[in-house]
Amino acid sequence: MMDCGGFACSKRSLILLNVIYIIVAIILIIIASYGRAAAVVTSLTLVGSLIACGVFLFLIAIVGLLGAVKHHQVLLFFYMIILFVLFLLQFSLACACLAVNGEQKDQLAEHGWANSANYTRADVQGEFDCCGFRDVNLPPNERLGHPICLNTSQCCKNSGAPCCTGNYPNSTSSGTPTCPCDTCFSKLQPVIYNAFSLTGGMGLFFSFTEVIGVWLTIRYRNQKDPRANPSAFL
Repeated sequence: MMDCGGFACSKRSLILLNVIYIIVAIILIIIASYGRAAAVVTSLTLVGSLIACGVFLFLIAIVGLLGAVKHHQVLLFFYMIILFVLFLLQFSLACACLAVNGEQKDQLAEHGWANSANYTRADVQGEFDCCGFRDVNLPPNERLGHPICLNTSQCCKNSGAPCCTGNYPNSTSSGTPTCPCDTCFSKLQPVIYNAFSLTGGMGLFFSFTEVIGVWLTIRYRNQKDPRANPSAFL
């Protein structure tokens, strides 16, 4: 029976762990990318940072896999150091995602809309079938204004409302049609909240597996390959 504390067991465990890291990195990238793409706003820098962590984890897992297969001391050393730094970074970003409160998430969404070009706002309106951010009656030149919704939202079909046509009256008239569309904020809010929660939760969970990787690498690196020459061990 193979000794679980032996060289062969440590080697196989580290190889398996790095294969898991590759899978985890792909999952993290997909989840974080979904959260960023679904919200469509450019302010979700925390989510974007976790995408970068996922890519970096994928690359470092390849290095760890090669180091484990060859018992390469230099590769294992740099793998161990970088993996620990990645753990600290990913853990911090995941905690930051989970710590952002509702008001801060709303402010990030508002900031993203205010700094987006009209074509980006039009894409959001078309994707979520909405009009405007919080106020459907703001013209495009306002900070939280929006382009016309006639060509981007199904809710504006056959409607003569100013939000759909872009013809804003100088004064409020009782005969002006009411905008039939929901605001984009009402559609984006649950998506943004889910993006932060899902990305933060997954990032936090997977960051703890990296501590196991560091510990296993230290143990494996200090073990002697029984098939190697005594002088080959560093």
